[in-house]
Amino acid sequence: MKFAHLADCHIGSWREPKLRELNLKAFKEAVDICIKENTAFVLIAGDLFDTSLPSIDIIKETAAELEKLRSNDISVYIIPGSHDFSPSGKTILDVLEKAGLCENVVKIKYYENKIKLDFTLDKTNTKITGLFGKRRSLEKSYYDILDKKSLEEEKGFKIFMFHGSLDEYKPENLEAIESMSINQLPKNFDYYAGGHLHFVFNGARDGYRVIAYPGPLFPNSFLELEKLEHGNFYIVNFIDEKISLKNIPIKLIDIISFNIDVNDKTAEEAEKEILKQIGKKDVKDKLVTLRISGVLSSGKPSDINFKEIMSKLKDAYFVLKNTNKLTTKEFEEIKVETGNVEEIESRIIKEHLGQIKIKDLDENKEEGLTYDLIQSLNIEKEDGERNIDFEDRLTKDLIKVFNLKKFWKNGTSEN
Repeated sequence: MKFAHLADCHIGSWREPKLRELNLKAFKEAVDICIKENTAFVLIAGDLFDTSLPSIDIIKETAAELEKLRSNDISVYIIPGSHDFSPSGKTILDVLEKAGLCENVVKIKYYENKIKLDFTLDKTNTKITGLFGKRRSLEKSYYDILDKKSLEEEKGFKIFMFHGSLDEYKPENLEAIESMSINQLPKNFDYYAGGHLHFVFNGARDGYRVIAYPGPLFPNSFLELEKLEHGNFYIVNFIDEKISLKNIPIKLIDIISFNIDVNDKTAEEAEKEILKQIGKKDVKDKLVTLRISGVLSSGKPSDINFKEIMSKLKDAYFVLKNTNKLTTKEFEEIKVETGNVEEIESRIIKEHLGQIKIKDLDENKEEGLTYDLIQSLNIEKEDGERNIDFEDRLTKDLIKVFNLKKFWKNGTSEN
Protein backbone atom coordinates (compact mmCIF):
# COMPACT_ATOMS: atom_id res chain seq x y z
CA MET A 1 0.00 0.00 0.00
CA LYS A 2 1.31 3.43 -0.96
CA PHE A 3 0.14 6.92 -0.02
CA ALA A 4 1.36 10.53 -0.26
CA HIS A 5 1.83 12.99 2.59
CA LEU A 6 1.66 16.71 1.72
CA ALA A 7 1.44 19.73 4.00
CA ASP A 8 1.69 23.52 3.93
CA CYS A 9 0.84 24.00 0.27
CA HIS A 10 -0.24 27.61 1.05
CA ILE A 11 -1.81 27.96 -2.38
CA GLY A 12 -2.36 31.66 -3.12
CA SER A 13 0.17 32.89 -0.56
CA TRP A 14 2.58 34.92 -2.71
CA ARG A 15 1.47 38.40 -3.78
CA GLU A 16 3.88 38.44 -6.71
CA PRO A 17 2.04 36.81 -9.67
CA LYS A 18 5.09 34.88 -10.88
CA LEU A 19 5.69 33.35 -7.45
CA ARG A 20 2.00 32.67 -6.94
CA GLU A 21 2.06 30.84 -10.28
CA LEU A 22 5.03 28.71 -9.15
CA ASN A 23 3.25 27.95 -5.88
CA LEU A 24 0.20 26.60 -7.73
CA LYS A 25 2.43 24.78 -10.22
CA ALA A 26 4.09 22.94 -7.30
CA PHE A 27 0.69 21.56 -6.28
CA LYS A 28 -0.04 20.49 -9.85
CA GLU A 29 3.34 18.76 -10.04
CA ALA A 30 2.67 16.90 -6.78
CA VAL A 31 -0.72 15.73 -8.05
CA ASP A 32 0.82 14.42 -11.28
CA ILE A 33 3.46 12.52 -9.30
CA CYS A 34 0.83 10.98 -7.00
CA ILE A 35 -1.08 9.74 -10.04
CA LYS A 36 2.06 8.42 -11.71
CA GLU A 37 3.08 6.65 -8.49
CA ASN A 38 -0.39 5.10 -8.26
CA THR A 39 -0.86 6.17 -4.65
CA ALA A 40 -3.94 4.83 -2.88
CA PHE A 41 -4.67 8.15 -1.19
CA VAL A 42 -3.22 11.58 -0.42
CA LEU A 43 -2.94 13.21 3.00
CA ILE A 44 -2.84 17.03 3.22
CA ALA A 45 -1.86 17.92 6.80
CA GLY A 46 -3.16 21.48 6.90
CA ASP A 47 -2.76 24.78 5.05
CA LEU A 48 -3.81 23.65 1.61
CA PHE A 49 -4.64 27.33 1.12
CA ASP A 50 -3.04 30.39 2.67
CA THR A 51 -6.39 31.72 3.85
CA SER A 52 -9.77 30.26 4.74
CA LEU A 53 -11.42 32.08 1.82
CA PRO A 54 -9.04 32.24 -1.17
CA SER A 55 -9.88 33.90 -4.49
CA ILE A 56 -12.23 32.18 -6.89
CA ASP A 57 -9.41 31.66 -9.43
CA ILE A 58 -7.29 29.83 -6.85
CA ILE A 59 -10.27 27.68 -5.85
CA LYS A 60 -11.03 26.74 -9.46
CA GLU A 61 -7.43 25.73 -10.20
CA THR A 62 -7.14 23.70 -6.99
CA ALA A 63 -10.50 21.99 -7.49
CA ALA A 64 -9.43 20.94 -10.98
CA GLU A 65 -6.34 19.22 -9.56
CA LEU A 66 -8.35 17.47 -6.83
CA GLU A 67 -10.74 16.27 -9.53
CA LYS A 68 -7.79 14.70 -11.37
CA LEU A 69 -7.01 12.68 -8.24
CA ARG A 70 -10.64 11.63 -7.83
CA SER A 71 -10.91 10.53 -11.46
CA ASN A 72 -7.87 8.30 -10.85
CA ASP A 73 -9.55 6.74 -7.77
CA ILE A 74 -7.14 8.50 -5.39
CA SER A 75 -8.87 9.71 -2.23
CA VAL A 76 -7.77 12.95 -0.55
CA TYR A 77 -7.90 13.30 3.23
CA ILE A 78 -7.35 16.71 4.76
CA ILE A 79 -7.32 18.71 7.97
CA PRO A 80 -7.55 22.51 8.30
CA GLY A 81 -4.29 24.21 9.25
CA SER A 82 -3.61 27.46 11.06
CA HIS A 83 -4.08 29.41 7.80
CA ASP A 84 -7.14 27.74 6.30
CA PHE A 85 -8.90 27.33 9.67
CA SER A 86 -11.64 29.91 10.33
CA PRO A 87 -12.96 31.05 13.74
CA SER A 88 -16.45 30.83 12.24
CA GLY A 89 -15.81 27.17 11.39
CA LYS A 90 -16.55 27.87 7.72
CA THR A 91 -13.77 27.44 5.18
CA ILE A 92 -13.54 26.69 1.48
CA LEU A 93 -12.49 23.17 2.52
CA ASP A 94 -16.16 22.59 3.37
CA VAL A 95 -17.13 23.39 -0.22
CA LEU A 96 -14.47 21.07 -1.64
CA GLU A 97 -15.62 18.30 0.70
CA LYS A 98 -19.25 18.83 -0.25
CA ALA A 99 -18.23 18.45 -3.90
CA GLY A 100 -16.64 15.10 -3.07
CA LEU A 101 -13.10 16.28 -3.87
CA CYS A 102 -11.65 15.63 -0.42
CA GLU A 103 -12.66 14.51 3.07
CA ASN A 104 -11.97 16.40 6.28
CA VAL A 105 -11.00 13.70 8.80
CA VAL A 106 -11.50 15.94 11.84
CA LYS A 107 -14.72 14.37 13.13
CA ILE A 108 -15.34 15.52 16.69
CA LYS A 109 -17.99 14.40 19.14
CA TYR A 110 -18.38 16.11 22.53
CA TYR A 111 -19.35 14.26 25.69
CA GLU A 112 -18.82 14.77 29.44
CA ASN A 113 -16.30 17.60 28.98
CA LYS A 114 -14.25 15.42 26.64
CA ILE A 115 -13.98 15.14 22.89
CA LYS A 116 -13.91 11.95 20.89
CA LEU A 117 -12.59 11.55 17.34
CA ASP A 118 -14.16 9.18 14.84
CA PHE A 119 -12.05 7.36 12.24
CA THR A 120 -12.39 7.68 8.48
CA LEU A 121 -11.97 4.29 6.80
CA ASP A 122 -10.14 4.27 3.46
CA LYS A 123 -10.72 1.61 0.80
CA THR A 124 -7.33 0.11 1.83
CA ASN A 125 -8.77 -0.42 5.35
CA THR A 126 -6.46 2.32 6.66
CA LYS A 127 -8.06 4.19 9.55
CA ILE A 128 -7.45 7.94 9.53
CA THR A 129 -8.26 10.67 12.02
CA GLY A 130 -6.74 13.89 13.33
CA LEU A 131 -7.16 17.41 14.68
CA PHE A 132 -7.01 20.79 12.98
CA GLY A 133 -4.34 23.42 13.61
CA LYS A 134 -4.96 26.94 14.90
CA ARG A 135 -2.75 29.99 15.17
CA ARG A 136 -0.35 30.03 18.12
CA SER A 137 -1.02 26.32 18.74
CA LEU A 138 -4.38 27.15 20.31
CA GLU A 139 -5.50 23.65 19.29
CA LYS A 140 -3.57 22.41 22.36
CA SER A 141 -6.70 22.86 24.46
CA TYR A 142 -8.43 20.22 22.31
CA TYR A 143 -5.64 17.72 22.97
CA ASP A 144 -6.03 18.39 26.70
CA ILE A 145 -9.59 17.03 26.65
CA LEU A 146 -9.11 14.43 23.91
CA ASP A 147 -10.24 10.87 24.64
CA LYS A 148 -6.92 9.26 23.74
CA LYS A 149 -7.76 5.83 25.17
CA SER A 150 -10.33 4.92 22.53
CA LEU A 151 -7.96 6.03 19.76
CA GLU A 152 -5.04 4.10 21.19
CA GLU A 153 -7.06 0.88 21.60
CA GLU A 154 -8.35 0.91 18.00
CA LYS A 155 -6.87 -1.98 15.98
CA GLY A 156 -5.54 -1.90 12.41
CA PHE A 157 -3.23 0.37 10.41
CA LYS A 158 -3.88 3.87 11.76
CA ILE A 159 -2.84 7.38 10.74
CA PHE A 160 -3.12 10.49 12.90
CA MET A 161 -3.00 13.86 11.13
CA PHE A 162 -2.00 17.01 13.01
CA HIS A 163 -0.92 20.56 12.25
CA GLY A 164 1.35 21.98 14.92
CA SER A 165 4.81 22.20 16.40
CA LEU A 166 6.22 19.55 18.74
CA ASP A 167 8.69 20.55 21.45
CA GLU A 168 10.79 17.47 20.87
CA TYR A 169 11.38 18.12 17.16
CA LYS A 170 11.30 21.89 16.85
CA PRO A 171 14.33 23.32 14.98
CA GLU A 172 16.49 25.83 16.87
CA ASN A 173 15.55 28.69 14.56
CA LEU A 174 11.87 28.14 15.43
CA GLU A 175 12.22 28.16 19.21
CA ALA A 176 9.92 31.18 19.55
CA ILE A 177 6.97 29.36 17.96
CA GLU A 178 4.30 28.07 20.35
CA SER A 179 4.27 24.29 20.50
CA MET A 180 3.12 21.25 22.45
CA SER A 181 4.70 18.06 23.70
CA ILE A 182 4.54 14.90 21.63
CA ASN A 183 2.94 13.28 24.70
CA GLN A 184 -0.25 15.19 23.91
CA LEU A 185 -0.68 13.11 20.75
CA PRO A 186 -2.44 9.75 21.14
CA LYS A 187 -0.06 6.78 21.05
CA ASN A 188 -0.12 3.52 19.06
CA PHE A 189 -0.62 5.01 15.61
CA ASP A 190 1.47 3.70 12.73
CA TYR A 191 1.97 7.07 11.06
CA TYR A 192 1.71 10.65 12.31
CA ALA A 193 1.22 13.01 9.38
CA GLY A 194 2.39 16.42 10.55
CA GLY A 195 2.20 19.90 9.12
CA HIS A 196 2.94 23.51 10.13
CA LEU A 197 6.71 23.20 10.68
CA HIS A 198 8.33 24.09 7.37
CA PHE A 199 11.15 21.58 7.47
CA VAL A 200 11.62 18.00 6.31
CA PHE A 201 11.81 15.49 9.13
CA ASN A 202 10.81 11.98 10.12
CA GLY A 203 11.61 9.98 13.22
CA ALA A 204 10.23 7.54 15.78
CA ARG A 205 9.68 7.40 19.52
CA ASP A 206 8.30 4.86 22.00
CA GLY A 207 4.60 4.60 21.29
CA TYR A 208 4.87 6.71 18.13
CA ARG A 209 5.94 4.55 15.19
CA VAL A 210 6.64 7.20 12.53
CA ILE A 211 6.34 10.96 13.00
CA ALA A 212 6.81 12.95 9.81
CA TYR A 213 6.89 16.52 8.53
CA PRO A 214 7.22 16.75 4.72
CA GLY A 215 8.03 20.47 4.68
CA PRO A 216 6.22 23.04 2.53
CA LEU A 217 5.23 22.11 -1.00
CA PHE A 218 6.76 25.40 -2.13
CA PRO A 219 8.91 27.85 -0.10
CA ASN A 220 6.61 30.37 1.53
CA SER A 221 8.99 33.22 2.39
CA PHE A 222 12.21 34.93 1.35
CA LEU A 223 14.13 32.95 3.97
CA GLU A 224 12.63 29.63 2.84
CA LEU A 225 13.59 30.34 -0.76
CA GLU A 226 17.17 30.86 0.46
CA LYS A 227 17.35 27.82 2.73
CA LEU A 228 15.05 25.24 1.18
CA GLU A 229 15.33 26.21 -2.51
CA HIS A 230 12.44 23.91 -3.42
CA GLY A 231 9.35 22.21 -2.05
CA ASN A 232 8.95 18.64 -0.86
CA PHE A 233 6.49 15.91 0.06
CA TYR A 234 6.59 12.23 1.04
CA ILE A 235 5.60 9.05 -0.73
CA VAL A 236 5.03 6.43 1.98
CA ASN A 237 5.12 2.67 1.39
CA PHE A 238 3.64 0.12 3.79
CA ILE A 239 4.76 -3.35 2.73
CA ASP A 240 5.09 -6.49 4.87
CA GLU A 241 4.39 -4.50 8.03
CA LYS A 242 7.31 -2.15 7.25
CA ILE A 243 7.01 1.60 6.60
CA SER A 244 9.42 3.45 4.32
CA LEU A 245 9.41 7.12 3.35
CA LYS A 246 10.71 8.65 0.15
CA ASN A 247 11.41 12.38 -0.17
CA ILE A 248 9.91 13.81 -3.35
CA PRO A 249 11.49 17.21 -4.12
CA ILE A 250 9.47 19.65 -6.21
CA LYS A 251 12.13 21.55 -8.17
CA LEU A 252 10.43 23.94 -10.55
CA ILE A 253 13.14 26.55 -11.00
CA ASP A 254 16.77 27.13 -10.06
CA ILE A 255 17.25 29.56 -7.20
CA ILE A 256 20.35 31.71 -6.79
CA SER A 257 20.76 33.46 -3.45
CA PHE A 258 23.09 36.42 -2.92
CA ASN A 259 23.84 37.29 0.70
CA ILE A 260 26.15 40.31 0.52
CA ASP A 261 27.68 41.98 3.58
CA VAL A 262 28.64 45.63 2.95
CA ASN A 263 29.49 46.45 6.54
CA ASP A 264 31.82 49.46 6.99
CA LYS A 265 31.71 50.34 3.30
CA THR A 266 30.61 53.64 1.80
CA ALA A 267 27.45 53.64 -0.28
CA GLU A 268 29.58 53.81 -3.42
CA GLU A 269 31.79 50.92 -2.30
CA ALA A 270 28.72 48.90 -1.37
CA GLU A 271 27.23 49.38 -4.82
CA LYS A 272 30.46 48.23 -6.47
CA GLU A 273 30.61 45.17 -4.20
CA ILE A 274 27.03 44.21 -5.01
CA LEU A 275 27.60 44.56 -8.74
CA LYS A 276 30.78 42.51 -8.44
CA GLN A 277 29.06 39.66 -6.61
CA ILE A 278 26.00 39.40 -8.86
CA GLY A 279 28.26 39.52 -11.93
CA LYS A 280 29.84 36.20 -10.90
CA LYS A 281 26.76 34.08 -11.62
CA ASP A 282 24.49 33.42 -14.57
CA VAL A 283 21.00 34.44 -13.43
CA LYS A 284 19.16 33.93 -16.73
CA ASP A 285 15.69 32.43 -16.12
CA LYS A 286 16.53 31.81 -12.46
CA LEU A 287 14.74 32.96 -9.33
CA VAL A 288 17.09 35.35 -7.51
CA THR A 289 17.09 36.39 -3.86
CA LEU A 290 19.26 39.40 -3.07
CA ARG A 291 19.91 40.05 0.62
CA ILE A 292 22.06 43.10 1.47
CA SER A 293 23.16 43.72 5.06
CA GLY A 294 25.64 45.80 7.03
CA VAL A 295 26.22 49.29 8.44
CA LEU A 296 27.47 51.79 5.86
CA SER A 297 30.40 53.91 7.01
CA SER A 298 29.02 56.88 5.05
CA GLY A 299 26.12 57.62 2.80
CA LYS A 300 22.59 56.27 2.97
CA PRO A 301 21.08 53.03 1.63
CA SER A 302 19.11 55.19 -0.81
CA ASP A 303 22.43 56.38 -2.27
CA ILE A 304 23.02 52.88 -3.65
CA ASN A 305 21.78 52.75 -7.23
CA PHE A 306 19.51 49.73 -6.96
CA LYS A 307 17.98 50.59 -10.33
CA GLU A 308 21.37 49.88 -11.90
CA ILE A 309 21.76 46.71 -9.84
CA MET A 310 18.33 45.42 -10.86
CA SER A 311 19.09 46.13 -14.51
CA LYS A 312 22.01 43.70 -14.25
CA LEU A 313 19.51 41.06 -13.09
CA LYS A 314 16.94 41.75 -15.83
CA ASP A 315 17.34 38.29 -17.36
CA ALA A 316 16.32 36.57 -14.11
CA TYR A 317 12.88 34.95 -13.88
CA PHE A 318 12.18 37.08 -10.82
CA VAL A 319 14.21 39.00 -8.23
CA LEU A 320 13.38 39.38 -4.53
CA LYS A 321 15.37 42.04 -2.67
CA ASN A 322 15.80 42.30 1.10
CA THR A 323 17.59 45.29 2.68
CA ASN A 324 16.04 45.08 6.15
CA LYS A 325 19.47 44.81 7.76
CA LEU A 326 21.13 47.51 5.66
CA THR A 327 21.61 50.72 7.59
CA THR A 328 24.11 53.51 8.19
CA LYS A 329 26.05 55.06 11.05
CA GLU A 330 24.46 58.38 10.18
CA PHE A 331 21.07 57.12 11.33
CA GLU A 332 19.87 56.25 14.78
CA GLU A 333 19.98 52.49 15.27
CA ILE A 334 16.70 50.86 14.37
CA LYS A 335 15.82 47.34 15.45
CA VAL A 336 14.21 45.37 12.66
CA GLU A 337 12.03 42.43 13.53
CA THR A 338 12.73 39.35 11.43
CA GLY A 339 10.98 36.02 11.14
CA ASN A 340 7.83 34.70 9.55
CA VAL A 341 4.50 36.51 9.73
CA GLU A 342 3.22 34.47 12.69
CA GLU A 343 6.36 35.14 14.77
CA ILE A 344 6.23 38.90 14.13
CA GLU A 345 2.50 38.99 14.88
CA SER A 346 3.09 37.14 18.14
CA ARG A 347 5.83 39.53 19.29
CA ILE A 348 3.81 42.64 18.44
CA ILE A 349 0.64 41.39 20.13
CA LYS A 350 2.46 40.36 23.32
CA GLU A 351 4.21 43.72 23.45
CA HIS A 352 0.95 45.66 23.31
CA LEU A 353 -1.32 43.41 25.40
CA GLY A 354 -3.13 45.22 28.17
CA GLN A 355 -3.11 48.67 26.58
CA ILE A 356 -6.87 48.38 26.17
CA LYS A 357 -8.49 46.60 29.10
CA ILE A 358 -11.41 44.28 28.43
CA LYS A 359 -13.65 43.59 31.39
CA ASP A 360 -13.48 40.05 32.85
CA LEU A 361 -10.86 38.97 30.30
CA ASP A 362 -7.45 37.76 31.45
CA GLU A 363 -4.27 38.28 29.40
CA ASN A 364 -4.20 34.77 27.93
CA LYS A 365 -7.77 35.02 26.67
CA GLU A 366 -7.12 38.56 25.46
CA GLU A 367 -4.23 37.29 23.35
CA GLY A 368 -6.35 34.51 21.86
CA LEU A 369 -9.15 36.98 21.12
CA THR A 370 -6.68 39.21 19.29
CA TYR A 371 -5.60 36.35 17.02
CA ASP A 372 -9.19 35.34 16.30
CA LEU A 373 -9.98 38.97 15.45
CA ILE A 374 -7.02 39.17 13.05
CA GLN A 375 -8.20 35.97 11.35
CA SER A 376 -11.74 37.31 10.96
CA LEU A 377 -10.58 40.63 9.54
CA ASN A 378 -8.34 38.77 7.09
CA ILE A 379 -11.26 37.55 4.98
CA GLU A 380 -11.57 38.98 1.48
CA LYS A 381 -14.55 39.98 -0.60
CA GLU A 382 -15.37 37.12 -2.98
CA ASP A 383 -15.73 37.61 -6.71
CA GLY A 384 -19.29 38.67 -7.49
CA GLU A 385 -20.20 39.06 -3.80
CA ARG A 386 -22.33 42.10 -3.00
CA ASN A 387 -20.92 44.60 -0.50
CA ILE A 388 -23.93 44.09 1.78
CA ASP A 389 -23.41 40.30 1.79
CA PHE A 390 -19.68 40.67 2.47
CA GLU A 391 -20.37 43.05 5.36
CA ASP A 392 -22.99 40.68 6.75
CA ARG A 393 -20.53 37.75 6.60
CA LEU A 394 -17.84 39.81 8.34
CA THR A 395 -20.31 41.00 11.00
CA LYS A 396 -21.38 37.42 11.79
CA ASP A 397 -17.73 36.38 12.17
CA LEU A 398 -17.05 39.25 14.58
CA ILE A 399 -20.19 38.50 16.60
CA LYS A 400 -18.91 34.95 17.08
CA VAL A 401 -15.37 36.11 17.99
CA PHE A 402 -16.68 38.52 20.66
CA ASN A 403 -19.41 36.10 21.80
CA LEU A 404 -22.12 38.71 21.22
CA LYS A 405 -24.79 36.44 19.76
CA LYS A 406 -27.06 36.79 22.79
CA PHE A 407 -26.98 40.59 22.45
CA TRP A 408 -27.67 40.62 18.72
CA LYS A 409 -30.99 40.01 17.06
CA ASN A 410 -31.84 40.44 13.41
CA GLY A 411 -28.60 42.35 12.82
CA THR A 412 -29.37 44.97 15.49
CA SER A 413 -27.77 45.36 18.91
CA GLU A 414 -30.16 45.30 21.86
CA ASN A 415 -28.03 47.80 23.80
